[in-house]
Amino acid sequence: MSGLSARDIGHRVVVRHALGGGQLTDVIGVLQSLDAETLAVRHADSTVHRVRLTDVAAAKPIPPMPLRPVDVDQLFLTTALGRPAAETRYVGQWLLRASAGWTGRGNSLLPAGDPGMPVVDALKHTRAFYEERDLPALALVRLGSAQEEEFRRLGWIEARPDEADVRVMHTTLDLVNGEPAYEVAVTDRPDADWYAAASDAPLPAVAATVMEGAPKSVFASIALDGRTVAVARGAMTGHWVAVDAVRVDPRYRRRGLGTALLQGITRWAGPLGGRRAYLEVVEDNAAAMATYTRLGYDTAYKYRYLTVQ
Repeated sequence: MSGLSARDIGHRVVVRHALGGGQLTDVIGVLQSLDAETLAVRHADSTVHRVRLTDVAAAKPIPPMPLRPVDVDQLFLTTALGRPAAETRYVGQWLLRASAGWTGRGNSLLPAGDPGMPVVDALKHTRAFYEERDLPALALVRLGSAQEEEFRRLGWIEARPDEADVRVMHTTLDLVNGEPAYEVAVTDRPDADWYAAASDAPLPAVAATVMEGAPKSVFASIALDGRTVAVARGAMTGHWVAVDAVRVDPRYRRRGLGTALLQGITRWAGPLGGRRAYLEVVEDNAAAMATYTRLGYDTAYKYRYLTVQ
């Protein structure tokens, strides 16, 4: 066999191989493994094709699948389903979210879809919801959207004017499911070491409800020098896999641990039907932005929080 090597693991390839009786067929997908006797290619439907090297007629790497345009409205809602709040109520199709004040996403209105009433009335319901819980009224709005324009017209203003915009970035799994350079442990539930590595300060009790509340979630970690030094969370919603809560101990940064976590989570998602991945990053986090861009992530939209006096 020619044309493939270990460096192609995690990337798209085409392999022409013999079926028997002189027939040849092609398999296209991500090269999952390669050893002295066999190779394994994971097809787009997550089927793994194992081929003996002696049956391979030709094989070569091919360009990744093009990053198709994203349905922004769908992704906007998907981000909420991938990390549900502790409490959710609806105004029409809008989501009112509360999580005892922990995180902006968990305590803000997501104006996705039709509120089923005039916007001015829906925002009155929004204010009442947060007043009842002694929380500030926040709305997570896509920049440049009709919702942002109308909210501002109705008197909603910047809630965090000193903070940078947040980018929601997306890619295809073909670009980010390569073989991690470190051993990534993936579990259904986080342990105390995971939570300790996820934050310098103790997390509130509601954090476990939020982090573990998605129907299909996973918790990734990397241990070095006898302790957990890098963690991330993944969640599946349809064919989308979310990656969030990425944190690397400052003493271990710039070693590729964040990339390994992304790869570990997306490799978990592929066999479950994952096709595309998304994450959120604050725009002024230059190091993270550079990493995600290098891995093929592109911006779907940006958002900010608005509030009302």
